[in-house]
Amino acid sequence: MILLLAPMEGLLDHLLRDTLTRAGGVDRCVSEFIRVTGTLLPERAFLRVVPELANGGRTAAGVPVRAQLLGSDPVCLAENAARLAGLGPAGIDLNFGCPAKVVNRHGGGAALLQDPELLMRIVGAVRRAVPAAMPVSAKMRLGYADDGRAEECALAIEAGGAAELVVHARTKAQGYRPPAHWERVAHVREAVRIPVVANGEIWTVDDARRCRALSGCDALMLGRGMVCDPGLALAVAADARRAASAGLGWDAVQPLVEAFWARVQAHIDPRARAGRLKQWLNLLRRRHPEAEALYQAVRTVDDWRVVGQTLAAARTWREAA
Repeated sequence: MILLLAPMEGLLDHLLRDTLTRAGGVDRCVSEFIRVTGTLLPERAFLRVVPELANGGRTAAGVPVRAQLLGSDPVCLAENAARLAGLGPAGIDLNFGCPAKVVNRHGGGAALLQDPELLMRIVGAVRRAVPAAMPVSAKMRLGYADDGRAEECALAIEAGGAAELVVHARTKAQGYRPPAHWERVAHVREAVRIPVVANGEIWTVDDARRCRALSGCDALMLGRGMVCDPGLALAVAADARRAASAGLGWDAVQPLVEAFWARVQAHIDPRARAGRLKQWLNLLRRRHPEAEALYQAVRTVDDWRVVGQTLAAARTWREAA
């Protein structure tokens, strides 16, 4: 059983990646994408998105991080992958799944699923550009407008030399709307020989069980479900071992929120600090009623100092209780 933490542009950056891997249960992370558009990026561009590169390619909790590249030019991607490899990531991942219009309009992300031959050339170019010992993986959706070429795309990615494939069980057209079509991941898994990881709509332990049953995958990638419930990976891993686990209650999650807030203050511009915390609390309240109360207390607050005071008051109340 392998559990991966998903890349989520605009949400799951290195600050939240650090926090969630401290919660436990995550075996590996993939960074949010580094956009490659015709130039060889300086090292600082990679370090800005994946500061874990300065820590041996691991989070502070010791969880490996693969750095993800997004682009459509095989030569340019290969050149950037070679420079990135020199910084020592735990591997390089290629983004063939981003559904954002601005990305797709420029031929990147999920738009590449319309051209399996180009997929193969991109993976092949990157594979040849980096050391043989460095894993090259990819993440794709089931397709662009429909899933009719899912197996063809997966075979192209395999033929290019990818060592692993994550499949988000929806097309670009389906976006993030439920359901995730885990049974189609099974068809992709049966078509290729490389390991396949199932991703999409895994919010609970029951979801993980059904995803494994329908996809046939023992490796899962957790995204929004893990952001909403930091104990999800622990609970899913325990369930796979047939061990009892309730995940993490609020008594364990609130210190993670406080630790996240401390890192936000250290790394984020003061004007954006309150928004970063509210963004996570807004998702946490799906699983934790206590997060709902905290979110409502800071929802209209933009002053980061007042937000900090509110968090401190909540901690004092929890310790007194």
